[in-house]
Amino acid sequence: MKKLKYILSILLVVVLLTGCEFGTVRHKEDVSKGMHHVIIEVEKYGTMEVELDANEAPITVRNFINLAQSGYYDGTTFHRNIKGFMIQGGKGKVSKPTIKGEFSANGVNNTISHTRGTIAMARTADSYNSASTQFFIMHQDKPGIDGQYATFGHVTKGIEVVDAILDNTPVEDDNGTTLEENQPVIKKITVID
Repeated sequence: MKKLKYILSILLVVVLLTGCEFGTVRHKEDVSKGMHHVIIEVEKYGTMEVELDANEAPITVRNFINLAQSGYYDGTTFHRNIKGFMIQGGKGKVSKPTIKGEFSANGVNNTISHTRGTIAMARTADSYNSASTQFFIMHQDKPGIDGQYATFGHVTKGIEVVDAILDNTPVEDDNGTTLEENQPVIKKITVID
């Protein structure tokens, strides 16, 4: 019994010293600033390396990294695919809290333009602060939507994955609706730093 109490005491000290919080992903560094990197693996299509810019969109980058590290995106799909515009994914079965939209229409200075390879958060049309888990990656430049969505990084390698998805994924309408059985699967999003 004395040995068990000793072991439990040691575990308690370790938890207190490391600041462990259940349900919260801990980072070695503050991901709310600087540049960070992730790899998005898409089944049957390959991988994309993405650089995230927390200097422009700290809330968005922190949210995306937390979701990725928790495994939230693993097995989700690109459910909306519009050639010449973007691929949209990250819709999960579990609702997550929304975050502040980091873009000029919402009073936030974010200078990342919607160019080919830009990653941004999706949101509902009626609320600037409705982004949660869904994101999109630009297929072609669309500067006309700058200031309306929280852009937070760029694909640095593997943009041809976006091209392949749009060349090979059948859609049901002009809005890019993709039947579940045709949706490209996000195998994993790995946070590098």
